[in-house]
Amino acid sequence: MNLQNTFVQPLADFVDQSLRVINVTHKPQSFEYRQIAMSTGIGILVIGIIGFVIAMAAHFLRVL
Repeated sequence: MNLQNTFVQPLADFVDQSLRVINVTHKPQSFEYRQIAMSTGIGILVIGIIGFVIAMAAHFLRVL
């Protein structure tokens, strides 16, 4: 087996792909950050409400 084909080439491909991703990314601006934070907060709130409703339903079903 050729060492270059088995180890070096996949490693070089990974480094190239990683550098491409790093070059595409950017630091979010303040309005982007606020939008992401608000979306995350709403998602956490919705999941919390769903969990609360399920917990209350399970509690009331146990009581009956």
